[in-house]
Amino acid sequence: MSQDLIANLANAFEPVPLPAGSDLYVDLTEFRADANIYRDLGKKIIQSPQNKHTYQLYAGHRGGGKSTELLRLKKYLEDNNCFVVYFAADQEDIDPEDAQYTDILIACTRHLLEELKEANSTPLKNWLKERWQDLIDLSLTKIEIGETTLETGDLIKYFGKLSVAIRGIPSERQKIREKINPHTATLLDALNEFIDNEKKPLPKDQKLVMLVDNLDRIVPIMRGEDKNNHDEIFLDRAEQLKKLKCHIVYTIPISMVYSNRANDLRESYDGDLMVLPMIRVYDIDNNPYDPGIKKIQEIISKRIEEFAPDKNLESDIFESEELLDNLCLMTGGHVRNLMLLMDSAFNYIDDLPITKRAAQRAITQARDVYRRTVEH
Repeated sequence: MSQDLIANLANAFEPVPLPAGSDLYVDLTEFRADANIYRDLGKKIIQSPQNKHTYQLYAGHRGGGKSTELLRLKKYLEDNNCFVVYFAADQEDIDPEDAQYTDILIACTRHLLEELKEANSTPLKNWLKERWQDLIDLSLTKIEIGETTLETGDLIKYFGKLSVAIRGIPSERQKIREKINPHTATLLDALNEFIDNEKKPLPKDQKLVMLVDNLDRIVPIMRGEDKNNHDEIFLDRAEQLKKLKCHIVYTIPISMVYSNRANDLRESYDGDLMVLPMIRVYDIDNNPYDPGIKKIQEIISKRIEEFAPDKNLESDIFESEELLDNLCLMTGGHVRNLMLLMDSAFNYIDDLPITKRAAQRAITQARDVYRRTVEH
């Protein structure tokens, strides 16, 4: 058996979001408590009056498939006369270990500038010029400020450098916040004026939407006996998060949905808190739920077919049907767990099929990782 084939099969289970329209996508609506992102989030945006903006929250266990669903939502909205700005905040903009509202505002500014290049950016240029003496101390740019020298590209570079510093330079992070925090209200005003400028040349009735992904990865930091940084960002700053003149979906930590802050969130944002459930693999009596298990096997099969279309899942890829069912159960219906278990199982074999010993080692390794995470 070629080691290249096993390597390709392992790489097929890399836990990354699927682009909209991917052949690897499996519709899990029926097995996720009927969760449907088009209906649950998209319709509220599409059906809203032209001048009324919606601010919605989206949660789910990390690695459960939220990003894949949001990318599908992006395509759905674009197909329904929306201009969509999507970004994963933790990739270039925020440090999940230490994030504040100001970091999110700067990230939103940068991505709107990058996506709306044709808009008149004068409001943001003026805001930056008025703050220049405060911001120049940050030493993050060599841009010259003058009547005609500051262009949209310069703004993108500057806010980009702010995001890079916030995410990657802890020593600069607090300095930036201290400079920006007193002026967040005026930055929001300038950003909204910029958005208004963009709307003028947009096709008739086209709506502007922002999808801000991976904010759910912000690590909780206690600020007292009954408050943490999640409360500060999503509740204390709710009015600012809702002030931008566009439709927005923010991802939030699932812990907030199941906390005593849930009602406050419902009152502060639009509608119910949307949660992406895991795939159902046990029934109400805690017995294996065969239809859900078969769906997980379909996810596996689609990824296997690309590199081994002639292989039978229950005999060529796995040692037995029983072993395949057991590994699917061990995922707990969690997509990321499935990807990690499959990748790990392939690492423990030199030839197909995956043996019981290899699968058990992958499961044990996953348990050890979770145990260490809980202990620390």
